[in-house]
Amino acid sequence: MSVDRATWVLPPSRALWIPAGVPHAVATAGATRMLSLYLEPARCPLRWEAPTVVGARGLLGELIARLALHDLAPGPRARAEAVLWDLLAPLPVTTLSTPMPTDERARRVAEALQADVTDGRALAAWGRAVGASSRTLARLFRAETGMGFERWRTNARLAAALPLLASGGSVNAVSRRVGYATASAFVAAFRREIGTTPAEYFRSA
Repeated sequence: MSVDRATWVLPPSRALWIPAGVPHAVATAGATRMLSLYLEPARCPLRWEAPTVVGARGLLGELIARLALHDLAPGPRARAEAVLWDLLAPLPVTTLSTPMPTDERARRVAEALQADVTDGRALAAWGRAVGASSRTLARLFRAETGMGFERWRTNARLAAALPLLASGGSVNAVSRRVGYATASAFVAAFRREIGTTPAEYFRSA
């Protein structure tokens, strides 16, 4: 789910609250069943002004499925919505940031890595490809993205991994697909940047 420049990867255990009138886009990976609720703003007691991640398991998940029924009568719908408001609560989220550098040379590196996150070339090799020294590229990534090159590449890899994990890919398979030689290295990077393991992240609600 995308709103402006922000993107959320939502496994079955999570949902995204989007305020009325906010343009958004949906993309799926593999076979997916999506439930969307459209609620009258006038009946909503929540005053969240930005998209907000919420849990979607247990009773809340059942309520979402019930309210997604098109033939639900007004009375049962109103009662289900009343319980829904009581159960909705924001979940903590971690942002994976991969801002693009503005310098043409550094941007070419960033775009190439987004196209192929498995590319493991060091900055010196990238420098030869784009006509800049490794020191210059390192400085540009730090100044223009707010993070060092290696962390930027890690975030790009993890951002590519999240949809694969959400669609049911194993940690072993996904780690290889995003450029890690071992699953343990991938899990360590995931924990370092997101604060938990892949299994815990997609199990939590």
